[in-house]
Order: sequence, then C-alpha cells, then structure tokens
Amino acid sequence: MHTLGAIEAGGTKFVCAVGREDGTVLERISFPTTTPEETMASVIHFFEDKEVEAIGVGSFGPVDPNKQSPTYGYITTTPKPHWAHYDMLGELRRRFNIPMEFDTDVNGAALGEMTWGAARGLHNCLYITVGTGIGAGAIANGRVIHGLAHPEMGHLLLRRHPQDPYAGRCPYHGDCLEGLAAGPAIEARWGVKASELAADHLAWEIEADYLAKALMSYVLVLSPEKIIMGGGVMKQEQLFPLIRGRFQQLMNAYVQKPQVLADIDAYIVAPQLGDNAGICGALALASKALGLKIG
Repeated sequence: MHTLGAIEAGGTKFVCAVGREDGTVLERISFPTTTPEETMASVIHFFEDKEVEAIGVGSFGPVDPNKQSPTYGYITTTPKPHWAHYDMLGELRRRFNIPMEFDTDVNGAALGEMTWGAARGLHNCLYITVGTGIGAGAIANGRVIHGLAHPEMGHLLLRRHPQDPYAGRCPYHGDCLEGLAAGPAIEARWGVKASELAADHLAWEIEADYLAKALMSYVLVLSPEKIIMGGGVMKQEQLFPLIRGRFQQLMNAYVQKPQVLADIDAYIVAPQLGDNAGICGALALASKALGLKIG
C-alpha cells in the first residue's frame, strides 16, 4: 500500500491527512483557514516528515482545474479575503517534488463517495455541500465533470419563496442559491446561527424550498443516479425530509423513475463517509496522481 497525502481546503478550515489508496485515513489534523501564508505554513509543516508519495488537494473555489492553463492549481475569484488568485498548488510544488492532483473540494467529495461511499457501484452522482458556501461536484459516466471551468452549481438563480424578503448576500449575484441558502445567509436573515433555530422554524421550510428547487434543476440537467448532501447546514436532520418532499412536489412525477417516485429516501442522502467525504476524496485524487486503481 502507498502512503498518500490529502488536503481538504475549506473556506472555514483545512483538513490534512495521511492515508492509503483504499481510503484508510492513518492520521489527520485540522486548523482554521486564515491567511494563505499562515494556513499553508501549517499544511507544509504537517507533511514535512510524512514521506507521502503523492498529494491530492480538494479546495474551496472557484479554482482553476485545467492542467493546460497557466493558472492551474490557483484559487481564482473567491470572495474569501486574501485568497483570490492564490497559487495553492504552486506553493505545494515548491516544497514537495512529488505527483499532485488538484480539484474542487466538492468534486473530491463526489469522487470519495463514488469510490467508497453512498454512490459506490454507480456511474453518475452529485455531491452538494451546504455550509459557509454552497457548491456541488458531479461525476458523469465515471468522470468528474470539467469544462470551460468547473461547475458552479451554488450560483443558480431561483424562484423566490413567497415568505422570504431577504435580499441575499452573494457578493457577485445577490440572491443566487448560495446568497439565499448558505449558512451565513441563514444567520443574516434570522439574526442567529442556523444551529440555534428551532426545528419547526419557518427558516427550514424556506431553506428546503430553495435546495429542492436547485435539486430539480440538477436532476433535469445531469440526471444523477444518487444525490449526496453534506456540509454543516445539512446536519440539521429535519432538512432531509423537507427537501425530499418539496423536491417530489416540484418534480410532479415528471421523471418516471422509482428513485424519484418511491425510493426518494435512498436517492437524496447524507454522505456515507460522513465528515471524511472530502478527505477521502483528496486521497482518491492522490491515488489518481500516482495512477493507482481505486475502489
């Protein structure tokens, strides 16, 4: 078995780990995401004595995942202070002369769940994180979707909920999905953190409505065999039944598949890998950098 490095670079915290190509995590550490200089110094210090053979990075974004681009491995137009146009992969390569693979954190999590988790054995899946931001990664026919850039599914424009006057807080689009439904939007709208709201608060009906509308768009465009929803906001257990019910209402039996009509509890699910989805995805990326077979 090979010794691999994994980095889940989140907007709130970084998780670094050492593991194997079978998804086993041997050692992990996490620390807050502060400035690039401070945060990356912690990353480099963690890996200095680990003798890893490759590193996989799943990063918050937007990022440049195009290996032919001069800015491959950069975080690009993120609103997170200090991180816009930052060459994360370049900094790692200056310190470690080993193979590396770089992608979005949600693409990494999708890959982890397809390799070892809730989408294992399938060919198509969607992984969505709802937390500090909202992002989604998709795998189609066994391949992570890239194109002009990478999918930015957190920035869909949606029909507004009739009881929601909140203007939205996305610095680029105002009331896009992320601007309306990410954790900071919930807190700004109601004046308290999402975790402090009662389970029967109107907030959750509104949240489920927006997320279900987004899922409808994703299903109609990408037709995933499984939808996996993670992130801090999705730890509110009352959300899953609300989202599933609203999603079925919106679809109105248009897609005549048992997953949508009858088996919805097994179609829209939490990550089977739990909080390890992202770090396992980064291990899968490191395995890919070495050309290893995984899964």
